[in-house]
Amino acid sequence: MTTAVAAPFRFFALRVARTRRLGPSLVRVTFAGPDLRAFHSHGRDQSLSLFLPHPGQDAPAVPVELGDNWWQGWRELPDDVRAVMRSYTLRALRRDPDEIDIDFALHGTGPGAAVPAGPASRWAAGARAGDRVVLLGPAVEDNRAIRFRPPADTDLVVLWGDETAVPAASAILESLPAGLRVRAWLEVHHPGDIQDLATAADAEITWLVRDERSGAGPAGAPLALDALRAAELPPAEAPYAWIAGESGCVRELRRHLVRERGLDRRRVAFVGYWRHGLSEEQLREAGE
Repeated sequence: MTTAVAAPFRFFALRVARTRRLGPSLVRVTFAGPDLRAFHSHGRDQSLSLFLPHPGQDAPAVPVELGDNWWQGWRELPDDVRAVMRSYTLRALRRDPDEIDIDFALHGTGPGAAVPAGPASRWAAGARAGDRVVLLGPAVEDNRAIRFRPPADTDLVVLWGDETAVPAASAILESLPAGLRVRAWLEVHHPGDIQDLATAADAEITWLVRDERSGAGPAGAPLALDALRAAELPPAEAPYAWIAGESGCVRELRRHLVRERGLDRRRVAFVGYWRHGLSEEQLREAGE
């Protein structure tokens, strides 16, 4: 099939190579395929668009043959045919063989789940070697879908992410140089989702386990705000912050860092990966 879209992004036809459970709410899916020879990224919080098949389909329906007009063609497909599109971040890229990892936060797939599973969670929970997907990703290392860009003078990095942002935060931590001070808060559903993360930086990583019965709720804002407000950050002349996850929580945390902590708003990178109560389709319809 024709895979080129427009530099610096293109389509990649991939298959599942293997899966690994990282915890009760997290699963890592490794993808492979000849197309990955053309996949290039600096990593960190590299954003990707993943297209998944509906149950009963052997491959996702994406009109890649339309080139730059693929979006309109994809939108015009029937709802039960059009591939499910979801946004994820790259967890790892490896060569020889060419592989990428994407970590999925599973929602509603376990027994007694409070909310029904979405199509991406259902797919990831049941993914098997050989399953076919299509990925829209970078063909050049430095591209606009990377948001973590600390200035050269940064002497303190502040990170927060919920379970949807843990893969990106983990990749960021792994990329940081020795000696750089980092204070990170990572929020997950279950104690079993806590991971051992490797970094050369002078990093203090705090894991927040969200108990929705406590009132923190699915957005996590009270839990995250309480943790950051109680924290004593080390003195810094040029701090840089990266916050990602549920959009309402991200807004609250950005407001805290800028208004209460006094961080320069130009040095606070923030991205809403999802919004409580809305699907990704609804977010795209709303233009968010």
